[in-house]
Amino acid sequence: MKIKENYMLRQVADTFVVVPIGAAVAEFNGMINLNGVGAFLWRQMEVDTTFENVLNAMLDEFEVDEKTASKDLEGFIEELRKSNLIDE
Repeated sequence: MKIKENYMLRQVADTFVVVPIGAAVAEFNGMINLNGVGAFLWRQMEVDTTFENVLNAMLDEFEVDEKTASKDLEGFIEELRKSNLIDE
């Protein structure tokens, strides 16, 4: 899985914002605000990766148990799917 092309993560003060660029502007109207964890996950998925790789990176970076991390990651990925932001 991978974040689709033409979406960029930018930091504005203490907020992380995903904005469409290029052809994606016509497909996606608006922007997405992410917290620090969401931005971390987004960066992990900017390259082709697997659920397990992202989960392991999450476990290495944050003090969270595997069950909670897995559930939160599944929710994050589902939101990306709903917005058609990932290629699988």
